[in-house]
Amino acid sequence: MERSGATTLRGNPLTLVGPELHSGDPAPEFEAVDTGLQPVTLASTEGVRIFSVVPSLDTPVCDAQTKRFNEEAAKLEGVTIYTFSMDLPFAQKRWCGQFGVDKVKMVSDHRAGSFGEAYGTLIKELRIHSRAIFVVDKDNKIAHAEYVKEVADFPDYDAALSAAKSVSA
Repeated sequence: MERSGATTLRGNPLTLVGPELHSGDPAPEFEAVDTGLQPVTLASTEGVRIFSVVPSLDTPVCDAQTKRFNEEAAKLEGVTIYTFSMDLPFAQKRWCGQFGVDKVKMVSDHRAGSFGEAYGTLIKELRIHSRAIFVVDKDNKIAHAEYVKEVADFPDYDAALSAAKSVSA
């Protein structure tokens, strides 16, 4: 499934591969890897989760988004935050070490784009993720989904954090 014009980069329309998920939808399974090259799947995660999806950690908005969620993770009880990107696991690990990011779990979707295709964030033309945030509850249902229309814009942090707090209470 392709969604033509579902996102833009500097105003230029791009195509997203995969479905558009909404609150109440079942969270799709995926297979990616962590910074230690170990598999990460929906089934291997548990509890309330925030999936923060970024194009690349080496860009200003993605850098700021990941640092912000790292700060929030220190304050949230019962919520695990994952950052998904197409960056190689080695680059993710290097970036986290460089900036002291240690509360967010990094996940690389570089191998097959499994997460991107399942969650509808894979940009066909660039083979990177579009910016998005998903809150998944303990029953693996989507509690909040935001696809940021313009890749260079920030997500609505407050809406995601509020959704995570409401399903973790």
